[in-house]
Parts: sequence; structure tokens; C-alpha cells
Amino acid sequence: MNLHELQTLVDYHYWARDRLLDAVERLSPEQLTRDLGNSFPSIRDTLVHLYGAERIWCARWEAVEAPPRPDPGAFADLAAIRRAWSDLEGKVRAVLDRLGEGGLTRSIAYRTMDGTPASQPFWQMLQHVVNHGSYHRGQVTTMLRQLGAAPARSMDLIAFYRERAA
Repeated sequence: MNLHELQTLVDYHYWARDRLLDAVERLSPEQLTRDLGNSFPSIRDTLVHLYGAERIWCARWEAVEAPPRPDPGAFADLAAIRRAWSDLEGKVRAVLDRLGEGGLTRSIAYRTMDGTPASQPFWQMLQHVVNHGSYHRGQVTTMLRQLGAAPARSMDLIAFYRERAA
């Protein structure tokens, strides 16, 4: 993968996130936090997991100690999640810009959440973040359906490409 392709994937990742958050914004506070029996109990918890995982990956890329997983209860509402995630987006984009084309294949050593040493090239880690986001956006889409709420507009990669080409 080259820098342009990774930047495009990052653009897609945040475009899809914003579409999802726009759909979630229509929920009541009770719907946002209702236990729906998913991997993470509620839509809020799933979104905070996504944000938190991305924050941990960004810390690894910046060679700083990974922060603890955030407590979903620390986010009063969707606006708080959106603000935190928007700030993190700026950091992720800055890391990508700093690394540049030459840094994409650089291996980054880190410890997994259970403490196991690991090392991967940056580009693989970033692809994982985007793929992880797609997985959980699908879960949130199912949760929206469980609530009888309107789904997000298409978050398919091809829809992103079509919109960009228009």
C-alpha cells in the first residue's frame, strides 16, 4: 500500500464513522445506552470500544504508553463521544502525515492487551483499525434495527468511492 491509498482508507473510515454517528444521533439517551445483548451491551458501549481501541493503536504508533480502555459511563452523551473521537482523528491523521511514504513499512513493536510482545508494519496496523471499524459499524447497524431506528446511510466502501467521484 502506498501513502495515498492509506490516506484514502482513513478518509473512508472517518466518513463511515460520521454517517454512523449521524444515524445514532437520532436515538434517545435511553436507546443509546439500552443493553441489546451484543458483544458490547449498548450502542454507546460499542462506539466507546471503537474509539478506545483506535486510541490504543494511536498510542502505539506514537510510542507512548497505551491508555486504559475508556469507561463508557464517562461519556455523558453522543456529543462527548463525537468530540473525543474527532480529536483522535486529528492525531491519527498527523501520525500518517509524519510517517510519510517511507514510514508505512516500518515495523512497530508493542504489547497486545494481554501483554504479549508483537510487531507489525504500520500499514497493517492501520488497515486493522479500518477493518475493526467496519466490523463494529455493522454491529451498530444491527443494534439500530433492533431498536426500530433508521439505519445509517450506506457505509459501503464503494459508496464512499462513488461519492468522492461525483
